[in-house]
Amino acid sequence: MDILSGLLDGPRADGAFLLRSVFAPPWSLRIRDRAPLSVVVVAEGSAWVVPDGGPSTLLEPGDLALLRGPDPYTVADLPDTPHQVFVEPGQHCVDASGRSLSEEMLLGLRTWGNAADGATMLVTGTYERASAVSERLLRALPPVVVLRRDDWSSDLVTLLCTEMQRDAAGQEVFLDRLLDLVVLAAVRSWLADQEESAPGWYRAAADPVVGPALSALHSLVAEPWTVGSLATRAGVSRAVLARRFAAVVGEPPMAYLTSLRLALAADLLERTDRTLSSIAREVGYASPFALSAAFSRERGVSPTEHRARTRAA
Repeated sequence: MDILSGLLDGPRADGAFLLRSVFAPPWSLRIRDRAPLSVVVVAEGSAWVVPDGGPSTLLEPGDLALLRGPDPYTVADLPDTPHQVFVEPGQHCVDASGRSLSEEMLLGLRTWGNAADGATMLVTGTYERASAVSERLLRALPPVVVLRRDDWSSDLVTLLCTEMQRDAAGQEVFLDRLLDLVVLAAVRSWLADQEESAPGWYRAAADPVVGPALSALHSLVAEPWTVGSLATRAGVSRAVLARRFAAVVGEPPMAYLTSLRLALAADLLERTDRTLSSIAREVGYASPFALSAAFSRERGVSPTEHRARTRAA
């Protein structure tokens, strides 16, 4: 598995919130759902994305915005349109007085808005919980990423819009996977345009020294890696690998490996019912006690507490 594939392995949609929204002006949505990652695509018309403390951006047909939470933001017909709808955690929609609008604004299957014939149609996908494996990727994203129609594969959104109107067996899972593909395509396009400002771990994939070491870590995470064995894999000395890895990635090889292992463990704790012993073996710890100690030290909670908290969220 290459480094980007490993980091893009999450977030994975699992019952993600997916909606077509149709609006006639004036309209303004205040989003304060604290979701870790959301996608807004303009299918028809236009919309302004207004992050708190950041510049407003006009989206036109085919444009996409990735919005990294948990900070609130506004999507509206104009930047100064007063807020009319407030989207709370759990995608509960209310007006300024707190009155629920969920049923009142329902326009059909996975469709919602203030006018069935409105000129603006948005496709919104929200990951209410991102996989822990994606933490490094989410930290690298700015609060708002905007991709213009010509900068990425908008054919995926066309398919998503079409499929959102179908009510077939297995459709929710199918839509989850389509949303994943939209996000992956958008992130990959954004990273490819960053050049020298891209995260160190992304640039490192093409580095002749660090790239092979990173690939080895992601492909064989449970191996008993040392700086020496990684250096052998990369064909350089321990000193050269350690120095180059820290300079390009921003942290030493073993610190990166620990972070990777614990992120994988956190993901498995959240998504499966596997025992701590089984998870420990998969991510490279000799015993559940060793994993528990490392997990508690780095994350401030035990694996058991992490599993309970994420499932209660």
